[in-house]
Amino acid sequence: MKQSSKTALGGIVSALSITLMLMTAVIPFMTYALPLAAGSLLILVVIEINKRWAFVVYAAVSLMSIFVVPDKEAAVFYIAFFGYFPIIKSALEKHLNIVLEWIIKLLIFNTSTVAGYFFTTYVLGIPFDETGEFGKYSLVILLALANAVFIAYDVMLTKFITLYLKRFRKSFHKIFK
Repeated sequence: MKQSSKTALGGIVSALSITLMLMTAVIPFMTYALPLAAGSLLILVVIEINKRWAFVVYAAVSLMSIFVVPDKEAAVFYIAFFGYFPIIKSALEKHLNIVLEWIIKLLIFNTSTVAGYFFTTYVLGIPFDETGEFGKYSLVILLALANAVFIAYDVMLTKFITLYLKRFRKSFHKIFK
């Protein structure tokens, strides 16, 4: 792929990612889903260019999210997990057996989620209102549910990658020569 095509792809993915992140202001109940979708776009950069370019796009979107996205919680979760996970996913899956792979993935997810929670609550001062529904065990229950969603997300991401490689990559190469 030519340098100009790499730059164009990086710019397109950055613009689409920021657009998705900005949509959290319009659709506030998508605080977690839209950063997830924005991060998933980085798969294209990883496959078509390389991980280094994907990290540059991730950094650009993260920086822009800090300044322009009104939903700071969404920006934090993009930066803390959803932005870089699609980039490191292939490395985790290539070099580890399946049990160790899932242990590390869940460890990364849980560490990022807890760090994001503490950052948004104690640094940004955004209250976490969902704790009233389940009582004193609410954070543990919500983290368990988040882990189930993460597992579904990882499986979906793998299927998206497979679909892209088998059905859409040839069309993509016709556009970006």
